[in-house]
Amino acid sequence: MNTIALRLLKMVVLLFAGLFGLFVFAGNLMDYNSNYEFVHHVLSMDTTFEGNALMWRAIESSAFHTIAYWGLIIAEGVFSLLAFIGVYHMAKNLRAPGHLFNRSKAFGFYAFMLGFAIWFFGFVVIGSEWFAMWQSQIWNGKETAMDITTVWVGFAVLLALKDEDLE
Repeated sequence: MNTIALRLLKMVVLLFAGLFGLFVFAGNLMDYNSNYEFVHHVLSMDTTFEGNALMWRAIESSAFHTIAYWGLIIAEGVFSLLAFIGVYHMAKNLRAPGHLFNRSKAFGFYAFMLGFAIWFFGFVVIGSEWFAMWQSQIWNGKETAMDITTVWVGFAVLLALKDEDLE
């Protein structure tokens, strides 16, 4: 197995994850109102099934919607930043002994932990299940969030593969 090629692959997937996070972060800022509407409708539960017995969970406070949305935007920015810092540390240690390269992957793991928190916990667990986002035909991001989470799982597993010393 080519150790350098595997290390480069790990850096590339972390870089791509960081770019994804950056584009989501920037998109939320550049198209603030459209994405705010998503948060508003999910938290308000106003497009879920009529007669939904879970409506007691709905939050209709605009202030809460704004705080939740800014929390999401900040988390996406931090996710991206952690990924980029991880790529930097891995690049610095590209030709280092295996134990040093393995240590340099820490920021990548932090990025993916935050990514799981955003897309799996935030969108799937809280948005889809708690706020019944899955019931909305218009404001439903569950499938996309699951797809992103699946990619993060694969990337995190790849990153976790132990790197050996260079030959």
